[in-house]
Amino acid sequence: MNTIYYPDSTLSGQRFAATIGFFDGVHRGHRAVIGQLQEEAARRGLLTMVITFESHPRQVLQSNWQPQLLTTLEEKKALLATTGIDQLVVLRFDRQMAAWTARTFMQRLKADLGVALLLTGYDNRFGHDRNEGFRQYEQYGHELGITVVSGRPLTEGDMRFSSSLARRLLQEGRVEQACQCLGRPYTIQGSVVHGHQIGRTLGFPTANILLNDAHRLLPAFGVYAVQTDIDGKTYRGVMNIGTRPTFGGHHATLEVFIFDFDANLYQQSIIVSFIGKIRDEQHFQSPDELVEQMKKDTEQAKQILSEYEADTLRI
Repeated sequence: MNTIYYPDSTLSGQRFAATIGFFDGVHRGHRAVIGQLQEEAARRGLLTMVITFESHPRQVLQSNWQPQLLTTLEEKKALLATTGIDQLVVLRFDRQMAAWTARTFMQRLKADLGVALLLTGYDNRFGHDRNEGFRQYEQYGHELGITVVSGRPLTEGDMRFSSSLARRLLQEGRVEQACQCLGRPYTIQGSVVHGHQIGRTLGFPTANILLNDAHRLLPAFGVYAVQTDIDGKTYRGVMNIGTRPTFGGHHATLEVFIFDFDANLYQQSIIVSFIGKIRDEQHFQSPDELVEQMKKDTEQAKQILSEYEADTLRI
């Protein structure tokens, strides 16, 4: 997959079938659209192109807006690379680009990037007039020499896969259903930092995590069965997201107890994958009561992780 940043770089001499979107999470719905794009491109002898954004357009239009993202740009690029597309274009979106009409935008796609076919998401809008939609894009395409095709949404039962659905599921702590939407477990990345070391005194030493990206969405407060990736090796664990109410905490922390692991992790990078939720965060009457619950949490996490690993091996 080749990657360029537009308008810093342009393409010439090649013709592409393209689709455009923020692609946060690169979930199963996104992959279905890309699959449809690849079918359309193969039918017409075109290369495939995905056009995405360096940062969320709303951050440009509303400077005080704080996104809650499922993926960083680098993660998004890595995930898109696994789809087999030929070209990734990352838009450096600014206020000048925000003022473009949909027709102007499509004209630039054709002239600067060689777009001959544009596949639009079923609910996608672009250009400063948000009232315009597929019918207007189809008309502009006819005028400009771009074939415009409507993407098909991916549904499963009553679930229509989307980034907003994945965010809502995670905010509700439903990480298993979020995994179903994303097509993989949800992950966060960060560095291990010094904490209060309360877990160590209880016999459950935890790694305290500082997120790499302040805009990263966190699942709901609670206790989760997780897999952790450290230096390319995967370990099982239990993660708590919350304020440590038993000890009078007020600020949210991310703490993971890694099974069968006893090494210094400070300042090291760690990736945490959420496999299943065990329980909500709760206040305990004493540290001893908390320890007993943590033992139960550990056993339940091991069961959840064993079932997940067995299912993964069967796929």
